[in-house]
Amino acid sequence: MKRIGLYVKNDRAANEKTDAFEVWLHERGIDVFRQKAFETHIFDKDNHLPGAPADLSCVFVIGGDGTFLSASRWIGDAPIPIIGVKFGDVGFLAEISEDALLETAEAVIAGNYNIGSRTRLKARIIRNGEIFVEETVLNDVVINKTALARLANIRTYIDDHYLTTYRSDGLIVSTPTGSTAYSLAAGGPVVHPAVEGIIITPICPFTLTNRPLIVPNHVVIKTFLDEKETDMVVTFDGQEGLEICPGDILAIEKSPYPVHLITLPGQNYFDILKAKLRWSGGRI
Repeated sequence: MKRIGLYVKNDRAANEKTDAFEVWLHERGIDVFRQKAFETHIFDKDNHLPGAPADLSCVFVIGGDGTFLSASRWIGDAPIPIIGVKFGDVGFLAEISEDALLETAEAVIAGNYNIGSRTRLKARIIRNGEIFVEETVLNDVVINKTALARLANIRTYIDDHYLTTYRSDGLIVSTPTGSTAYSLAAGGPVVHPAVEGIIITPICPFTLTNRPLIVPNHVVIKTFLDEKETDMVVTFDGQEGLEICPGDILAIEKSPYPVHLITLPGQNYFDILKAKLRWSGGRI
């Protein structure tokens, strides 16, 4: 571990903790690159955010799950291992508590850790026959209305085969990692991160038989808007968004670049799941 990245939430407590952690790392002869977490923003094609240095041995994310998603976008396609340190309740992505930060860092520096791959999705907006936007997400791509009390009509295809037209408030396309985020709140299933699939979840569908659907992760999902649709936006991991127009094609498929997630021996996904969802396992 020659150089470690610190991606830090814009929060006083998180920054104070990071200050002390940075000193601790320097005392052990480790160089540090520190990055303040980027804020959520509207897509700007001419103003790309900077990416992580390619020489980082790993990245500690100091914040919550939202900060972790932002950090995964900062890393981009680089195979840099990443670990999340949560301030507050245990998160699905930021699993390490702040009190365990130094103990965890000792284990990581000593090489006493495992690396698991988390599938990401590549999303492209095709406008006038050309790729207008291309983004990679760890959790989800969401299409929804900005206007109130209006249903959207979203024609959806799987590998160019017509599936259905969702009449709903919107549509969520998520990875198994993202199944415990917005998709779960919209009635989608919990899917283990090792399962190879993509989840399609309509948001408040008008037709009650339009249920969440899990499709193989080798397919390409395409959505089209009716010509009359207006005030539609697409968001990527809840971090970046832009308006989409009638005629735009949103194509979503598995990304060839997963996120490499650091876990410690003894960590178990189901323990995190039970804690976060407050499953008692006994009588109520």
